Amino acid sequence: MIAVSEIRIGTSGWQYAEWRRGSFYPQGLVQRRELEYLAGQLGTVEINGTFYSLQRPESFRTWFEQTPEDFLFALKGGRFITHMKQLRNVESALANYFASGPLALGAKLGPIVWQLPPRMRFDADRLAGFFGQLPRTTGEAAEVAKSHDDKVKGEPHTSADADRPLRHALEVRHPSFATAECVELLREHGIGLVVADSAGQFPRLDDVTADFVYIRLHGERELYAGGYTDEALREWARLIEAWASGASPRTEHTVAGEAAERPRDVYLYFDNDEAGYAPHDATRLASLVHTTRATSGS
Repeated sequence: MIAVSEIRIGTSGWQYAEWRRGSFYPQGLVQRRELEYLAGQLGTVEINGTFYSLQRPESFRTWFEQTPEDFLFALKGGRFITHMKQLRNVESALANYFASGPLALGAKLGPIVWQLPPRMRFDADRLAGFFGQLPRTTGEAAEVAKSHDDKVKGEPHTSADADRPLRHALEVRHPSFATAECVELLREHGIGLVVADSAGQFPRLDDVTADFVYIRLHGERELYAGGYTDEALREWARLIEAWASGASPRTEHTVAGEAAERPRDVYLYFDNDEAGYAPHDATRLASLVHTTRATSGS
């Protein structure tokens, strides 16, 4: 049987002043067309605003209309859930999050990444409880959304145009997560473990835990700043190709046994947005890998 794995490479966000000063966007491009321009260069983007506050459903509908049919949005989970509630008692918060508009993206809705605060230590029971509340399809997300409260801005969006799988990834920032126990817990729940390159400030874990791999590149030598060297991009291209083909290459950043061999989708986002490096690094890396590849598998 031939399976197809998809590789998506983009940026974390698109609204940056530096990008408007000639580093990426053409001079004179109006701000409302920046997403449209980015979508003409790359096949995906990670929405950052969903981390800081609940968005309005009409914003998601606008983003949907401004991008090609085959474009994909990844979303950051809300910091109210991860940083303030720290994954505890989040039923209402999850309902508000999903009612705020993600489902309006339809088939363009990609993975949701939940970034934990640096102070949060590994707690298997707390994580398992949170994972159990996450909707795994857009239909389930619509049902969760119906329990929203009055914190949602605008008219809540609580329906899905189709029932599609919904993927979740976890970005950890405390060293206590660098254990085989953590990796196996995420594998048990089908949650992706974010491969995060953060200039050595936070743990990087390369273990594969789901049927996809989610990568966030925050900076090679300095957090959120500086560009990636050609050598570094070639190494990321090598890893991406390996993960997409079904391999689980061992690196100095793997802490558990290999995952089952199977083709995987790969999503990678550059977050070194200061001085406008991210979109250029994304296009450079995209030129080194095949964005869609056929692989043999069962």
